[in-house]
Amino acid sequence: MKSIQVKSRINANGILELCVPTGLPESDVEVVIVVQPIPSAVEKKSPEERGWPPVFFERTAGSLADDPIQRWPQDPRDDVRPTPSQES
Repeated sequence: MKSIQVKSRINANGILELCVPTGLPESDVEVVIVVQPIPSAVEKKSPEERGWPPVFFERTAGSLADDPIQRWPQDPRDDVRPTPSQES
């Protein structure tokens, strides 16, 4: 099996045309195609479009600045083994 990764563009008709040199001899092959959008090409959505209430982040950012969350000391766990680097 030979994996070949290429970047291409889907045309206005929604068709992806591929011409991929494989370097393999003439023969029958099975081809698997996975189409994955490139993140920079995906339309970016606003927080509201992602389901957040309007101005949610503007209202909540920094809301705990005067009353920070404290993490209290934790009881040691008996079932944790040291990593090899901690044993020496």
